[in-house]
Amino acid sequence: MAMDAITPRDQIPQTNDIIRPSMDEAMDAVRTLLAWAGDDPRREGLIDTPKRVAKAYKEFFAGYEMDPAEVLERTFEDVQGYDDLVMLRDIDVESHCEHHVVPILGKAHIAYMPTDRVVGISKIARVVEIFGKRLQTQETMTAQIADCISDVLNPAGVAVLIDAKHQCMTTRGVHHKNVATITTQFTGVFKTDKDLRNRFLRLAEPAT
Repeated sequence: MAMDAITPRDQIPQTNDIIRPSMDEAMDAVRTLLAWAGDDPRREGLIDTPKRVAKAYKEFFAGYEMDPAEVLERTFEDVQGYDDLVMLRDIDVESHCEHHVVPILGKAHIAYMPTDRVVGISKIARVVEIFGKRLQTQETMTAQIADCISDVLNPAGVAVLIDAKHQCMTTRGVHHKNVATITTQFTGVFKTDKDLRNRFLRLAEPAT
């Protein structure tokens, strides 16, 4: 495919614009892959595999059916004068690499500096989950999380750090099992205030 024929990521149609194959078509695709891999999809151990894989994909990629902005819409204004950062550490990240469709597993650390309202802390973790349940690159996911929180909550700043291992690197290719990928995104005061940014990074360090 010529480079100028590749659709930019921001021009990819939304899920509602995509005609999805049926469950039967998805199962047929799995059977094709099983046969291509060299096995017989008709043998006893693989008969139900196409259905299991299709159901697993529905769970793995449920984020396409959800709007992370809606999760953040219910906020609270009564914070009794609290004016410091709000941070969640060690949020589980479970996603899939868009290049090889294998797992990305790790932790996310997120902070925001509220202005006039806060959101329930579980909602921040939910945003991570929704973006994670899509085909991703870690860089894109990190930016998406920060942008979503910034756009909906309008805080003074947002900080996101994701520390994850990619099975496209640990189980295939170069087979470097202990390599972690770290990505960060800072907005607002976390971008302009070096001391605040360093405070976030210190808080994100593993407990000893």
